Amino acid sequence: MTTELELAVQVAAPPDTIFRAATDWERQSEWNSGTRVSVVEGDGRSVGSEIDAVTFGVGDRMRITRWDPPHAVEFLHLGKVVRGTAVFAVRGSRFVWTERLEVPFFYPLVKPLFVLMLRRSLQRFARFAEEYR
Repeated sequence: MTTELELAVQVAAPPDTIFRAATDWERQSEWNSGTRVSVVEGDGRSVGSEIDAVTFGVGDRMRITRWDPPHAVEFLHLGKVVRGTAVFAVRGSRFVWTERLEVPFFYPLVKPLFVLMLRRSLQRFARFAEEYR
């Protein structure tokens, strides 16, 4: 089973600042609920770079498949638990987070909590990006 989620938030910052804030992997824990991210291969700023995210104990290795600052970064989820693609896009003053995931059979039960967590993370991201230095 696959699912697609697209959530967005308005950010009072220029597009390049929004993009730099979204791709500051080491600081992602400041806005993304329960998540720690580190670059494990490459520079984290180019196609082929890989990053590891751990969210509430679930590992998620991702490979950057498109790097187009300040417009978008696309990922391929490589894990056994989290599989699919993701996009962080900047459209004017909006930050858009899209996930296309292969999900387990119980996903419909946890989807409301997952979406709530993403929405709260996006609200924190807007504040983070507006103050980003």
